Amino acid sequence: VAKDLGLQQTILTDRGVRLVSEGRSRYFALHRKTGHLVTAERIDRDQICESVQQCVLRCEVIVEGEM
Repeated sequence: VAKDLGLQQTILTDRGVRLVSEGRSRYFALHRKTGHLVTAERIDRDQICESVQQCVLRCEVIVEGEM
């Protein structure tokens, strides 16, 4: 994520970069030292999407301050 946004990893904490997901579960997190998008908890496709053929989990990256 840091690389895609053109930010240094140290800026992630300084700028208050965070991930926002739909619903209550937080499936993804941002690794503060590397800037990588990582899974925050187990993702069970059968439980989340049940009978839906295409399963999509959406999240937004929020960066505070000016870019």
